[in-house]
Amino acid sequence: MEGQTLCWTDIPVVDLDRAIAFYTAMLGAPVTKEEGQPGVEFGLLPHDDNASGCLTLSGDNQPSLNGPLIYLSVDGRLDEAVAAVSANGGIVQQAVHQIGAYGYRAVIIDSEGNRIALHSATA
Repeated sequence: MEGQTLCWTDIPVVDLDRAIAFYTAMLGAPVTKEEGQPGVEFGLLPHDDNASGCLTLSGDNQPSLNGPLIYLSVDGRLDEAVAAVSANGGIVQQAVHQIGAYGYRAVIIDSEGNRIALHSATA
């Protein structure tokens, strides 16, 4: 298998509309409300040919501060994304910091209670 290892992620949410507004502001790109199976709505994260994911209401998955740490790219706009976190009901858990040769990240708590890393190749 060639390419990226991560191909999709479901980010659990409690309030889909609030989460869509939060992620749209933080990512600086629209998260679109979609319907999969009849009556099943989700927020589709922005993507091109790269891996992506969605915000999902699910009884099986619940927002968590523990477990896997998902990295979302905000390349070139890390400071702007971090500012949007606080302005939209999130918490900055770890401020922007360098992660060696791999660039920079900040760790945040989203509007739903998930721990998420924001990544950029540059500060």
